[in-house]
Amino acid sequence: MICPMLPPRLSRRDVLSLTGLASLASVSPMTSRQTRSASTLSPAQRRRQLYGLLGALPDRRRPIGGTKRGEQERDGYVLETWDLDLNGIETVPAYLARPRSMTGQVPAVLFDHSHGGGYKIGKQEFIEGRSYLQPVPYAKVLTDLGYIALCIDSWVFGERSHTSEADMFKAMLWRGQVLWGMMVYDGLRALDFLVKRPEVDPRRVGTLGMSMGSTMAWWLGALDERIKVTVDINCLTDFHALLARKALALHGLYYFVPGLINHFTTAQINALIAPRAHLGLAGLRDKLTPVEGLDAIDRELTQVYTTLGHPERWKLLRYDVEHQETPEGRQEIIAFLKEFL
Repeated sequence: MICPMLPPRLSRRDVLSLTGLASLASVSPMTSRQTRSASTLSPAQRRRQLYGLLGALPDRRRPIGGTKRGEQERDGYVLETWDLDLNGIETVPAYLARPRSMTGQVPAVLFDHSHGGGYKIGKQEFIEGRSYLQPVPYAKVLTDLGYIALCIDSWVFGERSHTSEADMFKAMLWRGQVLWGMMVYDGLRALDFLVKRPEVDPRRVGTLGMSMGSTMAWWLGALDERIKVTVDINCLTDFHALLARKALALHGLYYFVPGLINHFTTAQINALIAPRAHLGLAGLRDKLTPVEGLDAIDRELTQVYTTLGHPERWKLLRYDVEHQETPEGRQEIIAFLKEFL
């Protein structure tokens, strides 16, 4: 376990950066602690360090299980509905979509739903879509590719929307928990459930999502090496660029992890995915992902993937839109999955 270190002494430049008064030309300034950790710790140690910032989590090794409610045939695929026991605290409703016919083991994708203020929607996005996604829902897209796909209701969403995001965030904080940490934990355990399916090829597993689901995708990709392909749509946000723009209110309470920027930049988290395949998509007019932050992340990850000998496995595509998936982006996602999954 990584022992916590005392916070570094901030320079005047650090203070200006954190208060949004420094020039935006210096996006993603790294503290001495970030630089030291990135250069001296192995990727495995950095993953443990990142996981350690997520608060008091349930035992990662606790047994998990589930009860199948039923199944139905939809638009070319079979949809199973499950109640999963992932965390030992509350049941996690889930949808699992599979092709009508399969031969042998097939690739699998964990779909991470978005936020968008749709607390009652949750996993319904997987089978019904959202206004900012392309018309064909991802349950249909992924099963048409021959994949199995799973989507769970995250904390405070869908069938778990019994408590507001703010109340859940505050109650967890009192208990030493972090809402985002509990969300990520459920995502990792959902991955455990998915790869144990006998039809799933555990060597060909990916994750993708839009907005909050995008952030979940790159966190899960960073923390779990079983994920071979990560696709994030419109939420690859540089923390320091967001601070400089004084735009923290654009992201929900779930997004914030105590002490995170003392140890990691966004690029450093995403570097833990390398050299596994990673596709990012962004809107040039999306206020949630400042362009100067995208530039910094792209620059750093291009260098990381090039150094590791796989520059083709990292791609950041930008479209002249706001917070939405484009038709061109959807086709790029499908092509990327076909190539690397």
